[in-house]
Amino acid sequence: MDIRSTNEAEIGPLARLWYEGWQDAHARILPAELARLRTLESFTQRLHAALAQVRVTGPVGKPVGFCIVKNDELYQLYISAQARGSGAAAALMADAEATLAANGAAMGWLACAIGNERAIRFYEKHGWQRVGVMTSQLDTPEGQYPLDVWRYEKHLG
Repeated sequence: MDIRSTNEAEIGPLARLWYEGWQDAHARILPAELARLRTLESFTQRLHAALAQVRVTGPVGKPVGFCIVKNDELYQLYISAQARGSGAAAALMADAEATLAANGAAMGWLACAIGNERAIRFYEKHGWQRVGVMTSQLDTPEGQYPLDVWRYEKHLG
């Protein structure tokens, strides 16, 4: 599976993928106030801000998944519903872990919404271990939104 960098031309399809993935995985398990702030426009803005760190898989112009790494954090990982089971998520995870290690991280971490069972199974299958609950300060159009999440960690290389 080919993992590549992206550009501004793919922000629209990536924002749609992220918005739909967020709605599917989080809307029913997270506070309604946060769901109200997670608009298609908010995902578009966040992708613009993180564009240099976005890695994607799928045809150019029609990505089926992406990940974002920030320093020692696997910040985001989303796969379209149609690409589930295709190996795209595993390929993005391997790319993210390699990027984390290349960034000098001996230990990577990620935040997982409490109750996101599909993500939990995927992370644990790939060797990530839950180490506890932390309060994550989520970026929203209205400022920081504190949310308790599960913290996962993995020793890299």
